[in-house]
Amino acid sequence: MSSLSPRASSNTSVRYLVLLVASALLIIILMGGLSWFYSASATGYWPGYADMMGDWPSPLAWLRWVIGDISEVAFYKHEFASLGLLLGGALGYWASRYAKTWQGFSISYGTGLWPWLVTSSLLGLALSNALWGWTLTADTWQPTFAAFVSLPAAMVLLFGGGWKVTLNGAVLGALLVTPCCLLMVNFVCLPLGLPVVIGNVLGMALGSALAFGLCRCVTVLVKSQVEPIVEKPAARPKPDYGVIWTLRRVLADFSEAPFFGNEWASLGMLAGVLLAYALNPLSPAYGSGLLLHLVAAQAFTSLLGVIIWRSQWQKLGWYPTYVPLVSVVPAAVLTYGASATVMIASAVLGALVAPPLANAIARRLPQYMHPYIGNVLSMAISTLLIVPVIGYFIP
Repeated sequence: MSSLSPRASSNTSVRYLVLLVASALLIIILMGGLSWFYSASATGYWPGYADMMGDWPSPLAWLRWVIGDISEVAFYKHEFASLGLLLGGALGYWASRYAKTWQGFSISYGTGLWPWLVTSSLLGLALSNALWGWTLTADTWQPTFAAFVSLPAAMVLLFGGGWKVTLNGAVLGALLVTPCCLLMVNFVCLPLGLPVVIGNVLGMALGSALAFGLCRCVTVLVKSQVEPIVEKPAARPKPDYGVIWTLRRVLADFSEAPFFGNEWASLGMLAGVLLAYALNPLSPAYGSGLLLHLVAAQAFTSLLGVIIWRSQWQKLGWYPTYVPLVSVVPAAVLTYGASATVMIASAVLGALVAPPLANAIARRLPQYMHPYIGNVLSMAISTLLIVPVIGYFIP
């Protein structure tokens, strides 16, 4: 799976674009047909989250759960959002190879590793569900999604592409990250009444730290040196960090957690989840009906973070303003409801606390560990500190 050459012929470019468009149209037609078929025997146009869990463990419920895991990190948990994220990511990668003017923020940080990254993440997700799916019941939720947004992608970014890293990242993600998340959620968060996102991200940090330590000792798992083999991003004009850049950055933050960080990927995910909401408001976001409030609060916290920490973006070139978008804000909204107080307080406090904390932790990690561990630790600490404070002031 070698990266596509930026000098590939226009015929190759068109061929890949046609394949991508055809895939998108096929998915749209298939989903449209399924929606029509479902509406003929039900009151809505798409089954809700409760319907999925009520049908557990039917094959269709399993399929919806596994595909929904791809967008779980944004708290959307829906197959439309997941497919939109993957299709948008593929478009973002195509643009990074053949239409750089339209690529936006170069997907996966301009490394050219997106095909390897998404392959490792998907394999890790499939293996996690195969190994740990038995923990799921119709009445319980489990963090089977964790491997998709953690170690496999981080290993590809740190050690480079290739089948050795891709497969070992997927296996280690399923064997170390997912069980750590299961332990944290079921034996720490649930007994203590803490938001489960704390257990999710602590499990990611612990499992990833163990895996990177193992890779350091057993270098045959990856490469002889901890040096990422990536394409050097092409020089681009320095952004002006103005209004347009700010809005684009907010959009890209929505797909930052799975290591995409690209506007096309984010647009695909948001388009998918909004379509899901239009067909059945109780289908995405765990059937809470709070999707629109959740997306608005997520966008607000990212916007605040980008504005507040603009100087850090200018100085460092990248800053973890996405952290509260996938931790503090959704945890607060889903715990306390979508009142203006909850949305604004979680967005403001998350934007002020989470990004600098993530950066501070990441800078102090050993070089053989990917700095994303600092981001997920910040998610855990920020959520643990902020969500109870918000609850204290809620009537």
